[in-house]
Amino acid sequence: MAQTILVVDDKANVRTMLKDYLGEQGYRVLTAENGQDALYVARYDNPDLVLLDVMMPRMDGFAFLPAFRRESQAPVILLTAKLEEQDKVIGLELGADDYVTKPFGMRELLARVRAQLRRAGQPPVTSPTLRVGDLLLDKDKREVHVGTRAVNLTPTEFDLLARLMQAPGRVFTRAELLDGLGAAAMVERTVDVHVRNLRAKIETDPANPRYIETVFSVGYRLQDQADD
Repeated sequence: MAQTILVVDDKANVRTMLKDYLGEQGYRVLTAENGQDALYVARYDNPDLVLLDVMMPRMDGFAFLPAFRRESQAPVILLTAKLEEQDKVIGLELGADDYVTKPFGMRELLARVRAQLRRAGQPPVTSPTLRVGDLLLDKDKREVHVGTRAVNLTPTEFDLLARLMQAPGRVFTRAELLDGLGAAAMVERTVDVHVRNLRAKIETDPANPRYIETVFSVGYRLQDQADD
């Protein structure tokens, strides 16, 4: 069965262009002209990925994201005409996985789409279960638990946590983490945003993290819980 992509943009020509192009690549493509309509479509069609414009009437991309994230962890790629880094950071903080700045090349967009879909459904090639303290990550099921509490992560957050959990105590630079996410074209600050989102979900007190430690001027490491 073809994977489903939901294109959300208030410009009819953009929706038509993306629907035609992605349809030619073998995807089933749905469209919506604002965030409100997109939520309705997503609830009934469960898209595998969302291409989301930021500036739209009625409900913009920033309003759509938290509402969508309450119902789905499917990857979201922002389509933004804004060049300010802060707008991209806001989108990532709200749950987006990647972004493409308009105007964009169709081949670049397709590569981003394929990468996100591959990561969201990729079978594991190593041991399926990782455990650090009471933090448990199951690669087969793509599930994370903190103790008995299930934690819903976006595909990007899941892959980032898996990378850190594979080597507790090892310091990863931001560049290494970006490379591991297949996101070399993104800025290193992207990692900081995803780490902040992860801490909010897995830490009891995100301001004083037990798991993900910041290594000043370098990057991050998952603290080894062996001595706890």
